[in-house]
Amino acid sequence: MPAGARPAPPQVSCKDRAIARTPHPALVHFALSIGGFAIGTTEFATMSLLRYFAHDLRIDEPTAGHVISAYALGVVVGAPIIAVLSARLARRTLLIGLMGLFALANGLSALAPTYEWMLAFRFLSGLPHGAYFGIAALVAASLVPPERRTQAVARVLLGLTVATIVGVPLANWLGQAVGWRWGFAIVMVLALSCAAMVAIFAPADRPAPTASPLRELRALRSLQVWLTLGIGAIGFGGLFSVYTYLGSTLIDVTHVSPGVVPLVLAAFGVGMTAGNLFIPRFADRALMATAGYLLVWSALVLGLYTIAAHSLWAVTLDVIAIGLGGALGTVLQTRLMDVAGDAQGLAAALNHSAFNMANALGPWLGGMTIAAGYGWTSTGWVGSALALCGLIVWAISRRLNDEERIAGRDHDRHPRVTAGVSQRAAFRSGDSG
Repeated sequence: MPAGARPAPPQVSCKDRAIARTPHPALVHFALSIGGFAIGTTEFATMSLLRYFAHDLRIDEPTAGHVISAYALGVVVGAPIIAVLSARLARRTLLIGLMGLFALANGLSALAPTYEWMLAFRFLSGLPHGAYFGIAALVAASLVPPERRTQAVARVLLGLTVATIVGVPLANWLGQAVGWRWGFAIVMVLALSCAAMVAIFAPADRPAPTASPLRELRALRSLQVWLTLGIGAIGFGGLFSVYTYLGSTLIDVTHVSPGVVPLVLAAFGVGMTAGNLFIPRFADRALMATAGYLLVWSALVLGLYTIAAHSLWAVTLDVIAIGLGGALGTVLQTRLMDVAGDAQGLAAALNHSAFNMANALGPWLGGMTIAAGYGWTSTGWVGSALALCGLIVWAISRRLNDEERIAGRDHDRHPRVTAGVSQRAAFRSGDSG
């Protein structure tokens, strides 16, 4: 080489350049939130379109309700299976594939010729739900500093909450104006848009060399993972207990016209959106404390629902307050990142299986009290009791976490005596604030 000449720069392959590119977090978060918007639209709009597709498919409405259950079952089944089997896939590739499957399943739902096919297509639609939100949350959190993880997760889930304000009314309007099938068709378009934006904006990545289905399954060995899932499956059930029967309560107890019901439902969406915008800021400072306060808040406002339901203005404000408690889902998603160790994918996906269990538990218990003759407003007491039960699980998790921290400090002073205890603590514990 001549004197003074600069050495040629090393050759970098196109693949390496793609992986090394710096993504813009805001664009990635927006792309991922579009997927949340699509999922939220189809999950909640199916309830409002039930009457229309029941008539078209020649079934009664109670039978048509099984279509909603099929979707929830798909979420519960699909989340852990997809998370485990896809352990060696790049997260960007997995997200694109999940949105592609979601688009296909909703497109098929729009074309369903019979009730049986509709049942199958809605089950298929639910399969990517939990895995998508779980992996999307991990990708979103990886693009920001650790102290802003919960806010990043909230931006992904913001799409779901905004769907309750915009997407669900739009799908319902389409169902009334041009047919229920267009409600599912628009979700297909949204899902394809999400897949395209993720392909453009999300960073390319490689799975960890040690990634495997077996490593993901290790999340199930952590008591703190199970306790966190229990908080969501029980404590979140109260929100669904009230929301499921809100329309009937408004008509029969508050005595409003049917045209007012969508406005109050939108108020619930406003509360959830506000919660996901502001509460994660506190969670990033004190994660477990925020979860505890949210459960106490939910117990109070759900209990007040039994009184507020007799006044339109009071029930609207209370429904907004109940929606604020929905931020618990975002907080627990981040908590699972702390306690899952190397099995991040499975733990993150299981969070949405837990919330769909809450979606089954809350309405079931609420329906039992209504059937027993306690009235529509009794769902508020059911919701408050479930929030308090979730708080008990939270307290157990917090106590164990504190004990593990103490064991860790004792290990620093007496490493030989407490080595076994601290190893178990390091495996199970996570920051709880």
